[in-house]
Amino acid sequence: MGLRSRNSWRRKGSNKLDPRQRQKIKETLIESTLFLSALLSVVITIGIVCVLMVETYEFFKVVSLTDFLTDTEWTPLFSEKHFGILPLIAGTFLTTLIAMCVSMPIGLISAIYLSEYASGRVRATIKPFLEILAAVPTVVYGYFALLFVTPLLQKLIPDLSGFNALSPGIVMGIMIVPIISSLSEDAMHAVPVRLREGGYALGSTRLQVALSIVLPAALSGVLASFILGLSRAVGETMIVAIAAGLQPRLTINPLVPIETVTAYIVQVSLGDTPTGTIEYMTIFSAGITLFMMTFVLNIVSYLLRKKFREVYD
Repeated sequence: MGLRSRNSWRRKGSNKLDPRQRQKIKETLIESTLFLSALLSVVITIGIVCVLMVETYEFFKVVSLTDFLTDTEWTPLFSEKHFGILPLIAGTFLTTLIAMCVSMPIGLISAIYLSEYASGRVRATIKPFLEILAAVPTVVYGYFALLFVTPLLQKLIPDLSGFNALSPGIVMGIMIVPIISSLSEDAMHAVPVRLREGGYALGSTRLQVALSIVLPAALSGVLASFILGLSRAVGETMIVAIAAGLQPRLTINPLVPIETVTAYIVQVSLGDTPTGTIEYMTIFSAGITLFMMTFVLNIVSYLLRKKFREVYD
């Protein structure tokens, strides 16, 4: 009787998985979960593109692609309708250019200081405070641009309109500083110490090491931060919707009201435009234009990152 129960216990014990099998099952589950997560992001992206493409196709059944790309007026909500996207693109790039002129030097200088000059304690203190700027809601930045920056600039520039491209561009640049600074600092901080020590051994100063050795070695990450900040500026909505005005104008003058692609989408999406009309479908044509702009920027970022990695690796 005891022998039979012992054999039965052995048979039951032999059905248990050994540690290697359990580990393999866990790894398979983790791998499957990660694959499904990646696949889900791809499916969602394809779904968004398909929705934009379908609605844009319906739009271009009515509006000529040539007029859309070459007409210099954008008045789909007026009685005399024009569907030229150029004024919206001009407004988008104008505010983006101003934002990058503000954010790139400030972000890069901050990154160099945190990476090469600041002590560990100072870096651990300043960097979280700098990144808090990225957590501020963009609607707060919008009212900050409208109610504080614009009146301040009007004291210096009397001809500045109450709604303009300069004020939201500057505030967008302030908003982007944490993105550029944090990513650039991470890239420079990852440069091997032996490269710095080699520069110091040759008699280079700290500034020379930072600009001639560390920055070129981390250039792929720095350029990626610039392109990411640029994409963030192109897709910004609330700041320009609040402070830039809603007047589509083909101009490079930052002192007058303009309208960006995102601000127009907000304007039409408020609910006053009936669904299914040509006016409503313009938001999808504007959306696919914005998508193509950011898509091109991401491709450029990837190519630059790949090129400079090959050069400095």
